[in-house]
Amino acid sequence: MLGGCAGAGALGAGGGISLTVAIVANPQMKDAIQLSSQFTRDHPEIHLRFVTLPENEARAKITASVATQGGEYDITMISNFEAPQWAQNGWLTNLTPYMSAGYDANDFVPSIRESVSYHGGMYAAPFYGESSFLAYRKDLLAKAGLTMPARPTWPQVAAMAAKLNNPKGGVAGICLRGLPGWGEVLAPLDTVINTFGGRWFDEKWNAQLTSPEVRKAVQFYVDTVQKYGEPGAAISGFSECVTQFSQGQVAMWYDATSMVSTIEDPANSKVAGKIGYAPAPVVATPASGWLYTWALGIPSTSQHKQAAWDFIQWMTNKKYMTTVGSQLGWARVPPGSRLSTYQIPRYAAIAKPYAEATLSAMRTADQAHPTAKPVPYQGIQFVRIPEFQDLGTRVSQQIAAAIAGNITVDQALQQSQQYAETVGETYRQ
Repeated sequence: MLGGCAGAGALGAGGGISLTVAIVANPQMKDAIQLSSQFTRDHPEIHLRFVTLPENEARAKITASVATQGGEYDITMISNFEAPQWAQNGWLTNLTPYMSAGYDANDFVPSIRESVSYHGGMYAAPFYGESSFLAYRKDLLAKAGLTMPARPTWPQVAAMAAKLNNPKGGVAGICLRGLPGWGEVLAPLDTVINTFGGRWFDEKWNAQLTSPEVRKAVQFYVDTVQKYGEPGAAISGFSECVTQFSQGQVAMWYDATSMVSTIEDPANSKVAGKIGYAPAPVVATPASGWLYTWALGIPSTSQHKQAAWDFIQWMTNKKYMTTVGSQLGWARVPPGSRLSTYQIPRYAAIAKPYAEATLSAMRTADQAHPTAKPVPYQGIQFVRIPEFQDLGTRVSQQIAAAIAGNITVDQALQQSQQYAETVGETYRQ
């Protein structure tokens, strides 16, 4: 946690407005905090207090505060899971009236802009957007005599992971998240379930977590990470995987396309420039990448909405991208939010290996049709219903226990099925 101690929307000790900003502790957000002195220099009447938390913790605290109208925060970092639901509940401020023509909201990637909108209004401003893809070490594949297919399948990826896995040499075959949390292990795992033809619920909200498709997908995921995955997989999330991949300890990594800001940064990555990218591996569906954005919203309880918007527009406008590039490095520019970012010559040059892969993955991500069978919900790596925060967390704990070898996959899914049946019953009434 950084900054002072004023409450949300309070007047600062020396006068002016004090804003409390709840933010996730990902690398791009840490860069924003580092650069925020530029904003306060231009807005001396506004004082910023950042509350930075790991993803799981941030999600729980922010949700609890906003849902209870607690008023602790003036600005919250939320995703396309929360934005439409919270807008419907009246918990968020419609940002569209604050957006001037110069802000150019139409420049956001269309699928990302739509994902944080509700009834035509934007209720959060995308900071970065992402789908998912497979990153791989070109040098290690070449050394092993392997060629990455243009559109790999999961069995092909598992076979390559087996050949690349070299524990004695300090290199795991593949990194896959295992850390509990619906925004952690379930993010990649849900895409695997989808492309194996599985789903959380059928059209009538009957739970499907013990279906043959889901069982096969989860068993595949657990087997792959146990045999060829990173050490400590059951407690590895995005942060742990980005560290291990960028330090050269992993041959392949399936995860968020936003990983490029770290793994392609020569200042922080030993493997920058050695990486190839392939679409999210598939089985029964033509594509399986997810769609996600970390975005900034203003809770309806904030007493200083204009000041809050002033900060949000600074952190999400076109100029911010060039500020990051020129001061921190072009690889660290937040990807996947604005189309114009990919037209900045310096960024386009450095992003050439992954720019099209990122945008293509975001274009093909279909939140309404995530799997081979119909579903009654929206979402690819989540089920967009309020109960999923708790349901997803409970199920993720079962999956992590299976990855750790404490229970079997069947045991994990049988318990998960019971959780899902309880939720499904409320939608069948």
